[in-house]
Amino acid sequence: MSKERFFPEIVTNLPEADIPIEGMHSHLFQGENQQFVFMSFENDAEVPEHSHEGQWGVVLEGEIELTIDGKKYTFKKGDTYFIPKGIKHGARIRRGYKDLTLFDQKDRYKAK
Repeated sequence: MSKERFFPEIVTNLPEADIPIEGMHSHLFQGENQQFVFMSFENDAEVPEHSHEGQWGVVLEGEIELTIDGKKYTFKKGDTYFIPKGIKHGARIRRGYKDLTLFDQKDRYKAK
């Protein structure tokens, strides 16, 4: 299912987030001190280990494998996850994955 058919127009009308992952589509909702990012992936993707402010997400479709502080977890549709501030983490994302992620950081991503 394409991002246009999964996310409604109220989401796809938001600015695209500038996230350099091939085959990823993302829309950014900017709050005063946080950001929500609606994400969808056309391809498998890997995100190398990194850390930043706190991150909470809910899986809307598909599957993601997160390595959080050295431990591997698999999350599927309906699951939520939380990564505390400063904790190293990385991801293996499966094609078709979609989520909504809240970053406790007002400038994690910029709009395209």
